[in-house]
Amino acid sequence: MPRLIWYGLPCALGAAALTLAHAGDPLPPDTTYRPLPALPFSAVRANDEAARPGVMQRQRALLEQRYDLADRPAAVMMSGGRKAVQEGVRVKLPEGETWDGLAAMSPQEIRDRDLLPDGFKPLPHTKQAAGGQVFPEEQITEIGRDEARDLRRFDVDFDLPAHLTPEFPPPIFLTTHPELGDVSRGDLLTIRNFYEYMNGIVTPVQMEGLRLLLTPFPQEEFNQTEDRKVAQPSLGVACLDCHSNFHTNAAFHLTPDIRPQAERFRLDTTSLRGLFNQQIHGSKRSLRSVEDFTEFEQRTAYFNGDHVSATRKGVHLPDRPNQVAMMAQMQNIIDFPPAPKLDVFGRLDPAQASEQELMGEQVFMGKGRCAECHVPALSFMDNAMHDLKLERFYKIGETTNDFVAMPDGPIKTFTLRGIKDSPPYMHDGRLMTLADTVEFFNLVLGTRLTGEEKEALVAYLLTL
Repeated sequence: MPRLIWYGLPCALGAAALTLAHAGDPLPPDTTYRPLPALPFSAVRANDEAARPGVMQRQRALLEQRYDLADRPAAVMMSGGRKAVQEGVRVKLPEGETWDGLAAMSPQEIRDRDLLPDGFKPLPHTKQAAGGQVFPEEQITEIGRDEARDLRRFDVDFDLPAHLTPEFPPPIFLTTHPELGDVSRGDLLTIRNFYEYMNGIVTPVQMEGLRLLLTPFPQEEFNQTEDRKVAQPSLGVACLDCHSNFHTNAAFHLTPDIRPQAERFRLDTTSLRGLFNQQIHGSKRSLRSVEDFTEFEQRTAYFNGDHVSATRKGVHLPDRPNQVAMMAQMQNIIDFPPAPKLDVFGRLDPAQASEQELMGEQVFMGKGRCAECHVPALSFMDNAMHDLKLERFYKIGETTNDFVAMPDGPIKTFTLRGIKDSPPYMHDGRLMTLADTVEFFNLVLGTRLTGEEKEALVAYLLTL
């Protein structure tokens, strides 16, 4: 098998990788800015299309090595009632190990013996060297049908099975009209239907904000230039292409806040539900208002934080008082899904909860240490950033599919309200189920939960 250097990284991927390297991929990992393509668009596209099967096979092999990807639905539905929550631990253990055995080891022992389950390690982008936004098939199909706009990249596909992603389209709940329940009519909001669906239940300011959130603008991979990753020149993408119906469809890209390219981590799309209670925004940026976040995203999520590339491709710079403020006002009325077993303080009502759920709440508040960051009275978050120091358990610099694993560093606390609707979990989507998440934190925090306590904690999380 031929061995080559992929922009400074050792790589033994054979002919497919050689084709990619010769294509002059526009994102070498050791530069701050995104350089222009080294070859004409037609040559880059041909090389990317030829390499795509190998790229996807490599990612599938990684996922199958790390996870049990089977479709095993639980007897619990997501909030829209259209998709079941997946149950069970999906992260695969190292051969001969058990969860209790790992939990009894020190972080140093796990690191030295290379026993941290691979599914607990950072998850690479499907095509790390190129990065960029990758949309799930459901979103691609719906936008193509409703708007005749193509969100399909020619170089890479979405990698996770649909049963491990959120229900689509997700329901929409409004703080201003809780009596209406789901206002989505079971459909995906698009630029073609939003006025019909929302007329009469939002204000003029909110309606204009919604229009802007649904308007496609040029983006790094979806635009008119020769270094796009879509076959035809594109109008771009909309904010709600990732945040479908103000929730998430599990679309992912790379964090814009880190360089070099090889160390940028995968970023799973977060839900916009309950944004009105959040004091910081962005997984690592700690932006202090919805307005800051909305404005800054035009240069970050859209253009990988590269203002030079953004200017060339037609960056949209929303006007702060007349556009950003309206976009923020619309986002600020998106509510969490109903949680009928919770009281006004975010605690379980003993008259409605089961014994197992009540036991799970006790674990959450006590031994599990969950509530130290996910405070019930604060919408199950603390508006702070925390560093789990996961690198205690693995060797920094491990390279997987061109991604170099470095410390995650401080990451903001995400809300747990409606958490059953938001797989996969963690900022990069490395955990497929809530059971995986419980096992992850049991190991990382050293809480030594029993099997019964873990099951109770998952049952409790499903009530939120």
